[in-house]
Amino acid sequence: MKWKQFRLHTTVAAEDLVIDKLMELGIEGVQVEDSVPMTREEKAQMFVDILPETGQEREEAVVTFYLEEEEGKEQILKAVKEGLKELASFIDVGNGEIEESETEDVDWVNNWKQYFHQFYIDDILITPSWEPVKQEDKDKMIIHIDPGTAFGTGMHETTQLCIRQLRKWIKSGDTLLDIGCGSGILGMLAVKFGGQFFTGIDLDPCAITATMENMEENQVESCQYEVLSGNLIEDPALPGRMKYETYDVVVSNILADVLVLLTPFAVRFLKEDGVYITSGIIEGKEQTVAEAMEQAGLQVIDICRQGEWRAVIGRKSHTDHTAG
Repeated sequence: MKWKQFRLHTTVAAEDLVIDKLMELGIEGVQVEDSVPMTREEKAQMFVDILPETGQEREEAVVTFYLEEEEGKEQILKAVKEGLKELASFIDVGNGEIEESETEDVDWVNNWKQYFHQFYIDDILITPSWEPVKQEDKDKMIIHIDPGTAFGTGMHETTQLCIRQLRKWIKSGDTLLDIGCGSGILGMLAVKFGGQFFTGIDLDPCAITATMENMEENQVESCQYEVLSGNLIEDPALPGRMKYETYDVVVSNILADVLVLLTPFAVRFLKEDGVYITSGIIEGKEQTVAEAMEQAGLQVIDICRQGEWRAVIGRKSHTDHTAG
């Protein structure tokens, strides 16, 4: 099979947001080229093409993505360009030029495995299924994660922000709704932290498959979770499959602009005194998300930071009412 290769010219500052935008459009197998020096750990863990370090940092970055020949190229490229325009409203995305070429068939689903190795988030060991657990790690909380083409290994700062907040707020017997569940890592950790039930929602069919496989790999019983495919904002039938005011915690690790649109819908599923955890928010956009929470009737109780990313946490108090 032939693949179409597209090299998108952007900036180092915007590359994470560009990648997130591509993933929202269902584009996987992304490669990144930039001249930012990387640590040894990053070189071992990140799914990027590492260029020779010249000692000079440039602002430019190239994000490469691939489409199958039969995919609707024009429609997808149009959506990519529209996404770049949205990002350009708050960050320098560069010239946004997209170069097209053709490449041979590659096993995209499996080639990334050579770069993904076990690592820690505090005292939690995240490990792929193909790596053995060391004897000294046997007594740790261990999460086996094979994301495949779904987002969520736990390596990204936004995911780690969510994990630490879940650990803080999930109580024994709690229920969790994860909007944009990806690999299911947040849901399975919520159960490990003592949660009773997890519902995951995602647009990507690969995420549904990955979540179910990862739940089984981590001995999460089928009665402890469900995974739904759909868009909570655009699909009027999807909320009908769930009940309002059902969840103790709602989490969403998505871009800030999407969180602003999502929040009035998401808070309807929170119980009174429930906690709403949002991440995927680039520095400078946290106040926008906080304002969206307040407009939806939530009290902002914390803003957490890791690197250039932010998490905004809100609570639905007894005197508040969900947005209509």
